[in-house]
Amino acid sequence: MSVNLLEVKNMTMQFGGLKAVDSLSFSIPQGQLSGLIGPNGAGKTTVFNMLTGVYRPTQGEILLSGKNIVGMKPYEINHLGMARTFQNIRLFKNLSVLQNVLIATHQHISYGLFDTVFLSKKFQNQETEMHAKALSLLKIFHLENKAHEKASSLPYGEQRKLEIVRAMATDPILILLDEPAAGMNHAETHELMKTIARIRHDFNLSILLIEHDMKLVMGICENITVIDHGVKIDEGTPQKIQTSEKVIQAYLGVEA
Repeated sequence: MSVNLLEVKNMTMQFGGLKAVDSLSFSIPQGQLSGLIGPNGAGKTTVFNMLTGVYRPTQGEILLSGKNIVGMKPYEINHLGMARTFQNIRLFKNLSVLQNVLIATHQHISYGLFDTVFLSKKFQNQETEMHAKALSLLKIFHLENKAHEKASSLPYGEQRKLEIVRAMATDPILILLDEPAAGMNHAETHELMKTIARIRHDFNLSILLIEHDMKLVMGICENITVIDHGVKIDEGTPQKIQTSEKVIQAYLGVEA
């Protein structure tokens, strides 16, 4: 029996008189690749913002490895093992590709100011290890040859990949991908599907993704939660979701 890594219980986000998310509950077992889908404006990114501490839910619980993370700061949640990418790319565009990844690895350093100033053995060893780790992650996404280029010089699709690499550099146990295939062509999306499946397997990751590309979602997700106007309308396997009347109505705008 799989253990739930993430449990969301009756999570609600109210902005004044508007309920952006209403009593949403779902769970992600250890190692599962899950999808969160819904029409535009359904509340998907708001869900990600609550899970990662950007917003504090009006009510409800969010349990990561059994610990309630509601009220914690984003960096505290990241230290517990949850990382994310964003719908709008948020790279350090004037830094190199490698520097973007190295910044993410630095949350795990254990050397102090003394080690940094005097270039101690501890400092040198950890810097060498982080450099090697960053390059190995870039290699997975075929970005190692662009390590010293500015992040802003990368094509849009590769900037998306770099965001995923940077999230992975924090050593997550759960990674949230917000529209990872946005702006990618068919070939790039197909390659991304294979890469997501690979990192999930090789790094024993649990993954939750928001994506409008239904071919990608149906092709790699094991379980899908569908929301509309902040309310869960269905949940299950891709096969179940594809034939769900409620989901078809939500996407096509057909009255129930």
